[in-house]
Amino acid sequence: MKRIGVFICWCGSNIAATVDIEKAMAAARTMPGVVHVDQNKYTCSGIGQAMIRGAIKEHKLDRVVVSACSPRMHENTFRKTVEAAGLNPYYLEIANIREQCSWVHKDKEAGTDKAISLIRTAVAKASRNEALFATEMPIERRALVIGGGIAGIQAALDIADAGYEVDVVEKEPSIGGRMAQLDKTFPTLDCSACILTPKMVDVSQHEKINLITYSEIEKVEGYVGNFTVTIRNKARSVDMEKCTGCGDCTAKCPSKVESEFDVGLVKRKAIYTPFPQAVPNKPAIDRANCRWFKSGKCKVCQKVCPADAIDYEQEDRLVTARYGAIVVASGFDTHKLDKYGEYAYGKHPDVITSLEFERLLNASGPTGGKILRPSNGQTPKNVAFIQCVGSRDKAKGNPYCAKVCCMYTAKHAILLSEKIPGAKAFVFYIDVRTPGKDYEEFYNRAYEEYGATYIKGSVSKVFPDGEQLIVRSVDALSGALIELVVDMVVLATSVDARSDAKELAQKLSITTNAHNFFNEAHPKLRPVETHTAGIFLAGACQGPKDIPETVAQASAAAAKVTVLLNKKSLLSNPSVAEVNLKLCSGDMSCMVVCPYGAITEKMIEERRGRDMIKRRVADVNSALCQGCGACTVACRPGAINLKGFTNEQILAEVDAICL
Repeated sequence: MKRIGVFICWCGSNIAATVDIEKAMAAARTMPGVVHVDQNKYTCSGIGQAMIRGAIKEHKLDRVVVSACSPRMHENTFRKTVEAAGLNPYYLEIANIREQCSWVHKDKEAGTDKAISLIRTAVAKASRNEALFATEMPIERRALVIGGGIAGIQAALDIADAGYEVDVVEKEPSIGGRMAQLDKTFPTLDCSACILTPKMVDVSQHEKINLITYSEIEKVEGYVGNFTVTIRNKARSVDMEKCTGCGDCTAKCPSKVESEFDVGLVKRKAIYTPFPQAVPNKPAIDRANCRWFKSGKCKVCQKVCPADAIDYEQEDRLVTARYGAIVVASGFDTHKLDKYGEYAYGKHPDVITSLEFERLLNASGPTGGKILRPSNGQTPKNVAFIQCVGSRDKAKGNPYCAKVCCMYTAKHAILLSEKIPGAKAFVFYIDVRTPGKDYEEFYNRAYEEYGATYIKGSVSKVFPDGEQLIVRSVDALSGALIELVVDMVVLATSVDARSDAKELAQKLSITTNAHNFFNEAHPKLRPVETHTAGIFLAGACQGPKDIPETVAQASAAAAKVTVLLNKKSLLSNPSVAEVNLKLCSGDMSCMVVCPYGAITEKMIEERRGRDMIKRRVADVNSALCQGCGACTVACRPGAINLKGFTNEQILAEVDAICL
C-alpha cells in the first residue's frame, strides 16, 4: 500500500477564499493510501517546502500530492522539493485547485466540493505513479535567429558576444527590417538609420555571426539542443563572392517595379539593393519582374557588370544545419486597408499610411526627406492624422491596440512642424495611450510645444473637394459635427502578425494566438520562451512592440539561449511514449500524427509456432518525443502508453472524479 501525503495550499486568499481548507483536509484523510494531510498559506515558500520535506521523512511518505496552483507554475519547484527528501521527482502529483477551482467558482460550497474531487483524482493517479528517470543529451552549441530586423540583430549580437556561433536567416536581400524604413524614433527623435546601421555593420563583421539573407526556413526537425533546420537559400542571380556592389547593373536595368521598401511611392529596378545602407550591400534580381526571366530578352545587367557577377543559372539551394536553440524574430506586417473605403485610401493619392509618411520624412526616401503631396508635389499646410485605423475595431479590423500608433503619430506631428514651419497637424483619436518612459512628456510636446490639435472622435469619411480633402468627424467631447479641410491625410495603421506566421509556427511546432502572433509559454514568468523547449521569441512577432521593448526582449531571449548553450548537456523529458510490442499491430497511425517525427517503423523477429517471422512495429525515439500524447490517442489497439500518463493512470483519475 502506498503512503501518500496531501498538502493543501491557501495561496494567500486565492484558494482559501473559495475553498474550505479544513473540510478539504478532512476529506483527504479518508482517501485510500493517504496517511498524512497538512496545509500552508504559501506552500511554494521556503517554509512550505520545508514542511513537505519534513513530512516525507517523518511519515515515510512515498507519494506526494500538492493541492495548489497550476503545475505550469510550480511543478518543477515541488519536484525538486520531493527529490531533496529522497523521493523520485515523478512521485509528485499536482491538484490544480486554484485555476481549475477557486478562480472559476464564486460559491464556496461548490468550490470546496470541486477541490475535494480534484484532490481525490490526484491521489488516485499518485498511487499509480512510477519512478521515471531523465537521460542526458548533448547540445549543439550554435544558435539560429529567424529574422534580421532590430530584434534579430540584437539577439544575434548578444549570443555571439557570449562566444557562440549564430546564423541569421532573413527573407529579404538585406537585414534591417522595419526599423530601416523609419526616419526618426520616439521619444528621443534620434535618427533611426544612425542607431540601426552601426548594429547592422557589427552583425556583418562579427566573426561568430553568419548572415544568410534572401532565404527562408524550409523545415525544422529535432528537439531542444539538437534542432536540424533546412534553409532555402533563394537564387539571387548574383555571385556574392564576385560582386563588388558597384551599382552599375542597377543603374542600367531597364525594368522598373514598385519599391517594397518605399511602400510603392517610387519604383525600383528589377535588379536592386533595397536601400542605400543595405547589409549586404549587394543586389538581387527580382525574377518575377526581370525581362530576361520573363521573355528571354535583355541581359543588360550581365553586359555592364565589370566583375562578371551576374549568374542567371543560379538555383535555390537547400542548406541543412544543426542548432541548439532558435530565436524567432520574424517581425510584423502593417494592416491592409482594403476594407476602409471611407478614408479614400487607394482612391486619392494624398491619403497615405503612416509608413508611407515615414518614407516621405526620410532623407533616403523618394522625396529626399521633403514632405510633398503625392498628387501635385506641393508642400501641405494642413495634415490630418487619423488614429486607430485597423486597431480596436472588432467590426473589420483588429480588436487589440497596436500600442505604437499614438506615439508615432505624435512624432509625425512634431516632425511635420519642424520640416514645414507653420504647418498644422490635426490628430483624430479615440484615446491617447503613452505606455513608456518619457512617452507622456513626448506626447505633451506634440500639442503644447508644436501646436498639434487633438480631436477626440472617430472619422466617418474622407472625400476630395477640388485639390483638397474634407475630413468629416464628430467631436466626442462637445458633440459638434466637424468638417476639416486639409491637404493630406495620414492613416495610423495597425500592426498585424506576419502573413506567413501561421506557416512558420507549424514548421517550428509552436502556437499562435487568435491574431496569429506567436504564443509565449507564460505571459509573466516565461515571456520569451515558447511551449517548445529551445525556441524563444523576440520582438513584434509575439505582439505589437516599440523599439526599446523589442530590443529588451531580444536581449532577454539571447540570455535564455546563452544559458541553454552554456550547459554541458540537457536532461531529457522522461514522460515519453513507449510501445507494447505484443499489442502493436504495425498500422503506423501513431507515426502519422506525431508532430515531432519521433516515431518510425522497425521490423522485429518473433516465433510463431516453429517458424520465425518478421513483423512491423512502431519504434519511439525518446530523444525526439516531447510527451504530447497524440500517438496514444491514435493507436487503435492501445499499444502505446505515455510514461507518467498511462492509460491506467488516466482511467484511475476518471474513476476517482466520478465518485
